[in-house]
Amino acid sequence: MSHVVSVNVGLPADVEWRGKIVRTAIWKRPVNGRVMARRLNLDGDAQGDRQGHGGLHRAIMVYQVASYRYWEQVLRRSLTEYGMFGENLTVDGLADDQVCIGDRYRIGGALFEVSAPRVTCYRVGIRMNEPRMPALLVSHRKPGFYFRVIEEGDIGVGDEIIRIAQGREAITVAETDALLYLPDHPEDRVRHAANEPSLSPGWKRSFDALLASTGLPGNAGLGPVLPAVAWQGFRALKVVGVVKESDDVTSLLLSANEPPSLAPPAAGSFVVLRLPGANGSGTVTRSYSISNIGEGGVYRVSVKLGSGDGSRYIHSGVHANDVIEVSAPRGAFTLRSDKAPIVFLSAGIGITPVLGMLHQLVADRAAEDRDVYWIHGARNGAEHPFASEVRHLLDALPHVHAFIAYSQPRTEDRLGRDFDVAERISASTIQRLGAPATAQFYICGPSNFMSGLLTGLKGIGVASANIHTETFGSEASITPGIVGGAVRRPHPPEGVQGNGPTVSFSRSGLAVPWSDAFQSVLEFAEACDVPVRWACRTGVCHTCETALIGGQTLYDPEPIDPPANGNVLICCARPTTDIELDL
Repeated sequence: MSHVVSVNVGLPADVEWRGKIVRTAIWKRPVNGRVMARRLNLDGDAQGDRQGHGGLHRAIMVYQVASYRYWEQVLRRSLTEYGMFGENLTVDGLADDQVCIGDRYRIGGALFEVSAPRVTCYRVGIRMNEPRMPALLVSHRKPGFYFRVIEEGDIGVGDEIIRIAQGREAITVAETDALLYLPDHPEDRVRHAANEPSLSPGWKRSFDALLASTGLPGNAGLGPVLPAVAWQGFRALKVVGVVKESDDVTSLLLSANEPPSLAPPAAGSFVVLRLPGANGSGTVTRSYSISNIGEGGVYRVSVKLGSGDGSRYIHSGVHANDVIEVSAPRGAFTLRSDKAPIVFLSAGIGITPVLGMLHQLVADRAAEDRDVYWIHGARNGAEHPFASEVRHLLDALPHVHAFIAYSQPRTEDRLGRDFDVAERISASTIQRLGAPATAQFYICGPSNFMSGLLTGLKGIGVASANIHTETFGSEASITPGIVGGAVRRPHPPEGVQGNGPTVSFSRSGLAVPWSDAFQSVLEFAEACDVPVRWACRTGVCHTCETALIGGQTLYDPEPIDPPANGNVLICCARPTTDIELDL
C-alpha cells in the first residue's frame, strides 16, 4: 500500500544566485505531526512565485522515494533529506508512469486529485546544485506531479494513500509530461490529454495549441510556431522608392535585387535591416515592421525619425536605387484565422503592423461577416501617417467602426473630418465604441500606451488569450523569481571584452564580441543587460526561444525539443559565427 513518507513545507526566502537575488520557496523541510491540507497549500507552506507555481491546480507537489533512489544512481551522490525536489509530499509508490491525471486519492482526512505534472523550473536546479536538473527530470521521465485539494483535511507521515477514482482518459503523469516537452507529439495521444477534464487549464491550452499546429515544426505547446523563413540571414534588396508619409515618418519600398522576387509576408511581420553605423563605425541592425502585404513583390518599411543611428540614416542617407541588406520577414504578431470581431488599436508609428493586417483583410475579403474596429491615436494631423490610405481601405469593408484620437490637435485639424476626439485612447474608448470583450485585439504603440491599454482591457473582461501585442524595442523580460534591481540600458559586458563572433541584439541596438567566459547566449545577454525571457535555462520550456535573424549557433546541451524554424533557444546555445538576434 502506498503511504506518505515525509510531509515538507517551506516559506519564500531570498537566495543569492549568480550575483542575483532569487525569491523562492524551493527549500522544503520535513515537519513532524499532522498538517492541514488547504485549497492552496499545506499549513506552513507557500510559493515564492505565484505565476509559475501554486494556485488551485498546483497546490501540493508530490515526489516519490523511488525517484530519490534513482537520482542517487544517476547523479552519483546521496540525497539525505526529503523535500530536496521541492515536493510537499514524499511518498512510497505513486510512480509517474502509473499515476494518471484525474486520479483521486484519499490521504488522511483530505481528498486529492492529480492535476498536472511538475512545471519545469530552474529553481530545482539551484536547490539540487545541479543546473541540468529541469532537463533531466523531463528527459528521464520522472517529473513528479501536482495535487489539487478536493476536500481539505489533516495529513501526516504514515498515512495510507488510497485511490478512490481514476482519471477519465487514463493518461499517466509521465506520458502527459512527455507529450508536451519531448519530441514527437502523436495527435491521438495529445487529444486524449487535452480531453482530460481534470488537467490544469495551462496544460490544456498547451495541448490545444499543439493540436491546432499539427505537422508544423517547433513546439506550439510552448511557444508560437511560425512558417519557415523565406531566406536565412540577410539578402540584398533594392530601394525602389523613398516616400515621406508625414513630418516624421519615411517609407522605404524594397524589392528583389535579383531573382527570386519577394514572396508576400504574413501581415504584421517585421524585417531586420543591416545599416551603416554612425561615422562609418561598422554596421547596426534594426527591426522594422512591414506596413503593406508585399503587393507587386515590394515590401514597404515605414520608419519614424528618432535619435538612433538606424532611423537617422534611413531618413537622410537612403535613396532610390540603393541596396540594403534585409532579413526575411518573421514574427508572431499575425492575424488569427477565426471569425471573431477584430479590434486594431495603435498609436503613433505603431500603426505600421496593423496597417499591414488591414491590407490583408481587404485583399482576402476576410472580413465580410466580421466587425472591424479601427482605433488609432496620434498627436495631430502632421504626425498621422497613412490617414487617407486607411480611409480608403476601411471603405472596402462592410462592417467597420473607425475612431481617430488626437492628443494635441492643431488649429487646422478638423474635428469630425480629421479626428473624432481630442483625448488619449483608453479602455473606456473601446467601451464607448461598443467593441465586444470577445473580440481579438491587436495592439501596437509606445510602451506607456500599451501598458495602460493592457491593464484597462483586462479590467473590462478581455481574456489574455484575445490580446495580441507587438512591441517596438526590447520586449519585457521574463525572469521568474528574480528580485528586481535597477534597470540599465544595454551595454557591453563589464570586464575584459571577448574576441569571438559578434553578437548583435537588433532590438536593443547593441553589437558586441562573444566571450567564452559565458556558458550561453542567455548568460551573455544578461551580462549586457539586454532584456531576456527564460524559465528553465536548460532547453526544456522554450520561454527563451528567440528569432535567429542570421548566423549559426551550437547547442550545449541539446534542447529537449528543437525550436521553430529560424529560432534558437538562447539558454543552451553558443555562437559559432557572427549572429543577429531579435532581442
